[in-house]
Amino acid sequence: MASILPLCTALCLAVPAGAQTAPTRDPAKIQAGTYALDPDHTQVVFAVDHLGYSIYRGSFSDVTGTLELDPKNPAASTLKVSIPVSSVATTSPKLTDELKGAEWLDAAKHPTMSFVSTKVTMDGPDKATVTGDFTLHGVTKPVSLQVTLVGAVPNAITKKFSVGFEAKGRIKRSDFGVKTYVPMIGDEVDLTIAGAFDR
Repeated sequence: MASILPLCTALCLAVPAGAQTAPTRDPAKIQAGTYALDPDHTQVVFAVDHLGYSIYRGSFSDVTGTLELDPKNPAASTLKVSIPVSSVATTSPKLTDELKGAEWLDAAKHPTMSFVSTKVTMDGPDKATVTGDFTLHGVTKPVSLQVTLVGAVPNAITKKFSVGFEAKGRIKRSDFGVKTYVPMIGDEVDLTIAGAFDR
């Protein structure tokens, strides 16, 4: 993320003050269509219990995907996301390398994880439960994400219509065959996704 900060700063300085339209959370003002996930502004963060005395977090990057968004009929919307397993990162280079290895995520054998939505259930005007097939470590299981619309706006920098969501979910890693150090290292993994999309 640090590598794109100078670019973001330069672009923001190039945009005249007041040029950015205020974002909206009103579905009626959001453009329908096909959106591409913006990997530079999308973050996938995981959190797991570490020996019962701390919560350890890491992240994945270089996420790609598409969103077919229908604000008038949100239940008809679909989402496909792919995440390279080798993009895993933690604050420990040694641990990062271990997580890529065969005892954990086995990035060589299972290079990607993915999520393909199968159902969207609205829980409010800006909230939804998105259920889909989540594939990790060569295993596919249904997973539900609690999704909140953060905002949508004609992007003054990219000149595209942009929309962002925050999604939260929980998986049991042992369900996907990742059982190393369970239960010393927690079986339940909390996921928080900041998803940014451009039409």
